[in-house]
Amino acid sequence: MQLRSILNPCAAVVVFLAAAAQAFPAFAEFTAATTGRIDAVRRFADLALDKGRDRYREAPTPLFVDGLNVDTLEPVRWQYKGESWICSNLASQQNLFRTLTGLTRLTGDARYKEAAKEAIAWHFDHLARPCGLLQWGGHRFVDLATGNIVGEQDTHELKWSFPFYELMLEVIPGATAAFLKAFWNAHILDWSVLDMNRHGRYGLSPGPLWDHDYAGGEPFFPSRGLTFLNTGSDLMYAGVMLHALNGDEGALTWAMRLMKRYVDARNPFTGLGAYQYGTLANNNDRALRQFAPDFPGHVVLEGTLLASGGIYSYGGVSQLRMAERLGDAGSDMLEWAREGLVAYASHAYDPDTNLLTPMLTDGTPLTDLSMDRAGYYSAGITRPSQADALLFYAYALGFRLTGDETLWRTARNMGRAHGLGDLGEAPGTNPEIPEDMAASDPQLLFGVLELLRAAPHPSYRDLAVRLGDNILAQRYFNGFFLPSADHVNANFDVLEPLALLALEASLQDKADAVPDWPAGRGYIHGPHDGVGRTTDATVIWSKRRN
Repeated sequence: MQLRSILNPCAAVVVFLAAAAQAFPAFAEFTAATTGRIDAVRRFADLALDKGRDRYREAPTPLFVDGLNVDTLEPVRWQYKGESWICSNLASQQNLFRTLTGLTRLTGDARYKEAAKEAIAWHFDHLARPCGLLQWGGHRFVDLATGNIVGEQDTHELKWSFPFYELMLEVIPGATAAFLKAFWNAHILDWSVLDMNRHGRYGLSPGPLWDHDYAGGEPFFPSRGLTFLNTGSDLMYAGVMLHALNGDEGALTWAMRLMKRYVDARNPFTGLGAYQYGTLANNNDRALRQFAPDFPGHVVLEGTLLASGGIYSYGGVSQLRMAERLGDAGSDMLEWAREGLVAYASHAYDPDTNLLTPMLTDGTPLTDLSMDRAGYYSAGITRPSQADALLFYAYALGFRLTGDETLWRTARNMGRAHGLGDLGEAPGTNPEIPEDMAASDPQLLFGVLELLRAAPHPSYRDLAVRLGDNILAQRYFNGFFLPSADHVNANFDVLEPLALLALEASLQDKADAVPDWPAGRGYIHGPHDGVGRTTDATVIWSKRRN
């Protein structure tokens, strides 16, 4: 245990801790665990700073690569048309920046947050487009071998990314506010009905922005774009953060209007939610063409197809975090999020199997769908799926913010399915945590920390600590956090170090020191040599040794 390296230069603190540990064994155990967690995150961060920043040309920048090969420390690459691009996608580094910021706040070592700030400032100063948009996201990133912007297409796309806008507004407030407005400007196709698309257009002039007229109207109107909730959530998040951090009332007004669009598209009887609120014009809706003949008398659209829990996991966490950020101004958003989670638990979730049934939003299951008709959707849409760790986090966070008993029961059942034992019939009521609890998913740790905030029971604290211990034992290898020892490439945007810092902050009663995780993730999506259209999750981060 390298206590001195962690606390240096505070030598007096080292002496105090050593004396306290000798006098009080329980304090020694706490100190050792704390040191182990902080030391692991610090070593990870040092690797990112020392080996993960641009060093590939004569004039290097403060930019980070997305990750490294754990054996060679070479940067991860994307192969396209015979070229090999060193991946540096600022949108795929936002959780890294949250980790670096939290590490600085807990240790007092300014190097980590400063490195994140330098990368953000350089990107804004050198790579932002004149329209205000950044060149990042699903289809655009920097090749650090050449310094060029590369990717499949010249379009802006964020899907459930939820960037660390708090730090951006701290570093370069004017340009960040300009980006947030440009984000809306690029993706909204018709402000009167909030027709929007996941692909945003670079180069547009600002236009009236918040001064557009809004008419609203019924959902599932003929649309030009695909009003996907993943991009819609990012737009809402951008508007809420611009209001919360910059006082922009227009941004909040339009964010709430957008959220209400998705709420109005929910089924009026089940309350089950919609992935989109428009439908492609001229009967081009992909679900309509493929499945409508199989469900006579039902409304079959992409917006009424509930095939996975994403709108309640990514969507649910982000909505809850936005509502929490807004306080009283977010009361409607909080209630909409609660209602959605209750509806999903009531109609689609089986607590005995932890399975989610794919269905139409009117409650009609898709499990017996024949799939005889070819189309956009594959047979996977008919198969029930496990309620994952992120959905557990959504229900735990939802319970903490609302106190809803259905959310508690659902979190309890999901926790049991993920090996957490029995969290109790009521919060803090006789929880039973198994001695051999082996779970190590950081999303579970985020959820347990929410339950600990809601009900500070010692068993929940112990469960959180054991999850942290398991993360170190099962996912930490030579300074990197990996799904297993067989994985070849280490992603710097992983959640494990952020979750460990959140645990440490909770134990020190400094929860606000570590940035919240709003369920954001980064990704690259496009054609890759030898594979076709794919994602970095498939061709880079899932790669294992033979």
